[in-house]
Amino acid sequence: MRELEIYLVSTDHLEDRLWFREDVDFKVGMNYVALVSAYSNVRILAFILMSNHVHFVLEGNEEDARSFISEYKRRYSKYYQEKYGVREFLRGNGVDIRLLELEGESLERAIAYVQMNCVAANICMHPSLYPWGTGPTFFNPNRPEGKPLSLFSRRAQVRILNSKAIPPKTFRLTEDGYVDPSSYVTVSFVERLFRTPSRFNYFLQNSSKAKIRLEENALPSFRDQSILTAIPDLCRSLFRKGNVQELSRDQLGELLKQLRFRFSTDVAQLSRILEIPYEEVARLLDSL
Repeated sequence: MRELEIYLVSTDHLEDRLWFREDVDFKVGMNYVALVSAYSNVRILAFILMSNHVHFVLEGNEEDARSFISEYKRRYSKYYQEKYGVREFLRGNGVDIRLLELEGESLERAIAYVQMNCVAANICMHPSLYPWGTGPTFFNPNRPEGKPLSLFSRRAQVRILNSKAIPPKTFRLTEDGYVDPSSYVTVSFVERLFRTPSRFNYFLQNSSKAKIRLEENALPSFRDQSILTAIPDLCRSLFRKGNVQELSRDQLGELLKQLRFRFSTDVAQLSRILEIPYEEVARLLDSL
C-alpha cells in the first residue's frame, strides 16, 4: 500500500492579465476542474480559482499532480484562445508543486490557506461566500444538492461543460450552471480532518491569508471582473472613445486615476485588468 501523498499546487500570479475575465469564464473553469479530476489519478481536497491564479490541494503522487494541472491549463488555454483569440495563454504561467507534511497540522493550514485567498483579496468576508472553489462546500448542511447532469440531454451536457468528454453520473449542476464541487471533492475526508466546524473556522481565521485581510488598507475591495465591466462605459463617458486601445497616453492616465478613485484599486490590480505592465501603470499614475 503506497504512502499517502498530498500536494499544494499553485500557479504563479499573472501580473498583467487575467485568467478569468468574467463570470462565464469562472464557470468554465469550475467545470474543467470537475472534468479533469474525473479522468485523472488525483483526488481534490480543496481548490480556489482567483482572477489571475489558481490553487489546488491534491492527493496523489507528484507525477499525477503535475499531469492534473498541466491538463487543466491546456483545456482552459484552448477555451481562452477560442473566446479571446490569445494563443498559448498559460504556457509561460509557472506552477509550484509542494509536498505537504502530514504530521502536525500542515494539511489543515494548507487547506485554510487555499480557502482564504478570496478573503485576503477583500472579495468577501468568509470563503463560504465565494463560489469559485470549495469555499461553500465544507460543513454546509444547507447547501443545495443541485440537479444530476444525467437529467440533461447529451447536447446540453456538451454545451454546459464546454467539452465532449462524457461526464460521470455523480456530477450535479448548481443553479448557476457549473458542477458542484461536492460532486467530486473528498468532502468527508476534509471534514474528518478538521473534525468540527469550529476547528475548521479556527484554521481559517488564523491562516496567513487571514492576517493579510486584517492589515490596514487591505485593498482592493472590488472584484477584477466588476472593474473590467465598468471600463467601456468610463471610456465612453469620459473620452467618447469605444475602448482603452483608442485612448491617448494622457487619457489612459486619467482613466487609471478615475479607476483608482472610484474603485479604491491599486497598481497591481490595474495592471492585470488593463493588461499593462506594472511599471507602466505606476509611471502613468505618478505623472498625473
